[in-house]
Amino acid sequence: ASPGAGDHDSVRSAGSGVNLSPSAVGIKEDADGIVRFAMASDPELPSLIPVDQTERINSLDVLRGFALLGILVMNIQAFSMVGAAYMNPTAYGDLTGANYWVWYVSHLLFDQKFMALFSALFGAGIVLMWRRAEAKSRRATGLHYRRTFWLMVFGLVHAYGVWAGDILFVYSLCALWVFWLKRRSPKALIIIGAIVLMVSPVLMMTAGLSVPWWPQEDVEQMMVGWQPTPEQIAEEVANYQGGWSDQGRSRVKVAVGTHTEAFIYWAFWRASGLMIVGMALFKIGFFSAELSDRIYKRCIGISFLGLPILVYSVHQNFASAWSIERFFFSQVYNYFASLLVSLGYASAIMLICKYGLLTKVTSGLANVGRMALTNYLLHTIIATTIFYGHGLGYFGQVSRAGQILIVCGIWAFQIPFSAWWLKRFRFGPFEWLWRTLSYMKQQPLMR
Repeated sequence: ASPGAGDHDSVRSAGSGVNLSPSAVGIKEDADGIVRFAMASDPELPSLIPVDQTERINSLDVLRGFALLGILVMNIQAFSMVGAAYMNPTAYGDLTGANYWVWYVSHLLFDQKFMALFSALFGAGIVLMWRRAEAKSRRATGLHYRRTFWLMVFGLVHAYGVWAGDILFVYSLCALWVFWLKRRSPKALIIIGAIVLMVSPVLMMTAGLSVPWWPQEDVEQMMVGWQPTPEQIAEEVANYQGGWSDQGRSRVKVAVGTHTEAFIYWAFWRASGLMIVGMALFKIGFFSAELSDRIYKRCIGISFLGLPILVYSVHQNFASAWSIERFFFSQVYNYFASLLVSLGYASAIMLICKYGLLTKVTSGLANVGRMALTNYLLHTIIATTIFYGHGLGYFGQVSRAGQILIVCGIWAFQIPFSAWWLKRFRFGPFEWLWRTLSYMKQQPLMR
């Protein structure tokens, strides 16, 4: 992270353990207002190499690990139940007792909140990668697009070959253009990000208001993804309980929908806008725990405003018997409320890192965050093995309460596994592959 104004004695990234003294670092500001670092012993730095572990910003890794684990609470529903149940809990499965409360708490505290964090962190990562690459070799553009290309490849294989809920492909498409905003000031990025984020709610509200005038065939098509018939449910369950080619009948259809209609109306604007805001937050030191306690505490206070919005949305959905007309409006409520709640999560994590609290917990989260790509794909490997036909075939058979127990089991495996792996290897296996492809040179893996 860049130093504060007038800080020429040392450069320290809060919570990161990185301390660069002026004897080792030359500091200058270029025409774009970007602070660059150059090692005094080698001012040219001709080679472009991945960031060393000692250069990492710990608070970023902790928040990334927190977001990665939290995403699974919602994704487990997509792994284990028919697709309609993700948006409409009455479409499939029991919704009473413990199952109701699992769904309710998940919706209030997890739905879209952790994906918002991950999207913002992706934007922060773009700025961080650009600054470090340009400080060493000024070839950041080529590196970014190689990284983005290979992420796109990973996403396509993941979405169409394994699990349709993939987000990597969406992120790679958004990263193609978001990168060009990297030099903008934090204020400009916040304004641009807010404008981009507003597009999707406008589209959803327009669609919701226009439902009464939709052609009947469009309504019927929409209902397949909202309230499928028993025959449609049975077909989807049978597909996922079958082999790989059987799963493809449902998987490819969902992936195409995600990369077309859902991307145009929701994913592109949401992910791009949050990436841009994440770039701004990184530039002002939010993600490196450099802001004042008062700012973080105010953000936590503001985040509580999102909860009554979500409670009202749930009440309205049940009052309307989860009608398709209410779907668009409830999505808008959660769209904005999730931004507030995720801001509170991020602020709380920053305060914890800033003061070195819960070190065992944050250490575990940081390890998960350093292997975010590997752990994200591990979610798919483990969950599809449990629920799909090539594994145990429990798709459609596990209640929401049972799903949460599986989530906890995966967490209990990934946290110690990440620590074990990183004691022996420099990167997670998929991180190593991504870096090797991006840098066009085999990277060292063993410590």
